[in-house]
Amino acid sequence: MLINKLSLDEYISGYKNFVSHAHTDHIKGIKKYAKIIASKETVELINTRFKKNVVEEENKYNIEMLDAGHILGSKQLLIKLDGFDLLYSGDYQMEKNITCKEIEIKNADILLIDSTYPYRDIIFDEKNIIIDKIQRFVKEYTKKGIVLFGTYSLGKAQEIIKIVNEIGIKPIVDKKIHEINQVYIKNNVSLDYASYFKDSSEIGEIVRDNFVGIVSINKLYDMANKISFAYGKKVYTAVATGFAKLFKFNTTMQFDLSDHADFKQAIEYINAVNPKKIYTYGNNASIFAEELNSIGIRAEPIEELYNYNKISSI
Repeated sequence: MLINKLSLDEYISGYKNFVSHAHTDHIKGIKKYAKIIASKETVELINTRFKKNVVEEENKYNIEMLDAGHILGSKQLLIKLDGFDLLYSGDYQMEKNITCKEIEIKNADILLIDSTYPYRDIIFDEKNIIIDKIQRFVKEYTKKGIVLFGTYSLGKAQEIIKIVNEIGIKPIVDKKIHEINQVYIKNNVSLDYASYFKDSSEIGEIVRDNFVGIVSINKLYDMANKISFAYGKKVYTAVATGFAKLFKFNTTMQFDLSDHADFKQAIEYINAVNPKKIYTYGNNASIFAEELNSIGIRAEPIEELYNYNKISSI
């Protein structure tokens, strides 16, 4: 069955709406009780985070959702058209994410590719190297005081929990992260943590010594001050984001742990998809297209042709 009108990661009334994953910038305009084309994990995360009560629409169309490797439930969309296939990447990652399924790639004639990190000179360290750095930082600084990570509550927080779990540490998390963790655990992602919201007796045991906390990134500095005052200890702060390659954060340490693809991964992805035509999309679409063209890969920013969120007559 063909889709008459399809919206990609922006809810439009009267369209069939594909939601690649549950990050805020990909569910713009979504209504309560809306029907969406998405993974069951994405539906669960949206309903947990935003109380939208959206439902997963039955897939009766000429489309296939492929794992994107970004966060739990993240998907690419492969649209099968008359005579050619179109692949919408959504946010994706080529390196294995320890809290979600690995990316699945299929060939397509047309590729709509994310441009979050468009620059050739922005290359993330290998994930195993970053994980080792984080673990060494945690081991060293918990000897001196309390370690507090500021992270995105969905995706990155769960990665940090897994990373510190690997060295035998159970971190304390805030309420928002706890609620999202419950969806991960329901979907067979093991996370060992404690929450002020739920585990008050266990918290008392953990905070007898120096501990690791994980809070939503917008609360980092405020919580660091409050925790330092409450426990009378030095608090060492850290962030883990791909933007650590671009910006200097006012923290003890910063790690370029990203759930997006960098330029090197983007080239790997393009080669695997092997498209005849490439369109870049997102805020950095024009920059990314220029960078690709400069190394001999022909690409155009999709915004120059039409609004990439609306694909009509598919």
